[in-house]
Amino acid sequence: MEDLKILWQKIKDLYRAFCQDEWNPILTGIVVAILTILIMAWWRPWGAVGAVRNWGDWMLYGVGLYGPDRFVDNFGDPILTQSILFNTGSVIGIGLIVGAFISACLGGQFALRFPPIREYVKAMIAGVLMGVGAALAAGCNVGGIYSAIGNLAANGFAMFIGIIPGVLLGLWLLYKEMEHVSWGSGGSYTLEIPYVVQGILGLAGLIGIIWLANSYVNFSGDSWYMDHITSLSGIILLATGIGYAMQRGRWCMVQGFREPHMTGDCKMAKSVAISIAIVAVGAVVLKYSVEARLLGEPVLNPMHYVRGTFGWGGVVGGFIFGLGAMLAGGCGSGTLWRVGEGQIKLWLVVPFFALSNSLMIAWFSHYQFEQKGYLGRYVYLPDVMGYGYTLALILGFCLVWTLIVSWNEDSNKLLLPM
Repeated sequence: MEDLKILWQKIKDLYRAFCQDEWNPILTGIVVAILTILIMAWWRPWGAVGAVRNWGDWMLYGVGLYGPDRFVDNFGDPILTQSILFNTGSVIGIGLIVGAFISACLGGQFALRFPPIREYVKAMIAGVLMGVGAALAAGCNVGGIYSAIGNLAANGFAMFIGIIPGVLLGLWLLYKEMEHVSWGSGGSYTLEIPYVVQGILGLAGLIGIIWLANSYVNFSGDSWYMDHITSLSGIILLATGIGYAMQRGRWCMVQGFREPHMTGDCKMAKSVAISIAIVAVGAVVLKYSVEARLLGEPVLNPMHYVRGTFGWGGVVGGFIFGLGAMLAGGCGSGTLWRVGEGQIKLWLVVPFFALSNSLMIAWFSHYQFEQKGYLGRYVYLPDVMGYGYTLALILGFCLVWTLIVSWNEDSNKLLLPM
């Protein structure tokens, strides 16, 4: 009997560690990096704005603004006549939200959190800014920085340069708001969900994701389309894992840009830097492997997340996106996992983010802004300096960033005064 009690205690301890305790930011960054490399090896790097834009495309298609042929896939077939469950970006977004939902429910942290009235206005403005910024930079904080730098693309550095002053302006505006604006500060409340109900919902979410992955595996249809759909099984499972880890560790990249200048805390910034470094190593392995050189094909397409925004598009887009993320209270990926834990403000951010990004991308696509070089250049760093020097550059960048924020944590020289 005593042995059973000990075993039961070990089970509870394990559950607490995986489902209830907040994960260390560094550990979370490493887990996210490993899952990122796995999803890259499975099919493609992950991002957040692709999902949001696809949902915006669907909304505009639903009201008749877009025709069915507005967007086509690599096979020339209309995307908007396909289910949102068949679009890789959309599936990743669904996985992030459901993963965060499962994590929040199993940890007893899911609740419907309604913000003060003023936050609804900020949510709409933030969503539009994030959509416009992500269009200019050809990605949010994930596709524009994290996965871009991790996939050896120069445009990731351009957005990084722009996002920091955008975050600083957003932080300054929030300080001014706290000091001078009192309108709309009331109306917030939280609708708590009983812990037992949360547990049931979490298990239901987990079962639902497993069922969806199994449905993809057993999909039947045209041969090429069947291969596409069956591969979504791995995408949905890995994206769910990323969403789970991010919610469990409260892992939001915009905090890595904000906290060093707000409180001096550098844990999230160091976590993001370490995570990017790990992803870059994985990308080099996947894009420059012995097998790839022998067969003449890399395991991962080298041009993934290499966009023509290494220039003003990346910098200005990063600035606008960073400002929007600060007003929203979450970056692209942070918005999605916060949706999964019941943050109503972020529920409002998503449709405005989706619609503004969809419209901007439709405009850019019509006039071929990116293809004609109006936003910047396409630069795949290994084409310029080789894989070895590229990896050294990225690792050096992550090291310098880590050293700067660590120094600032002790010196407070980079804090933005209220």
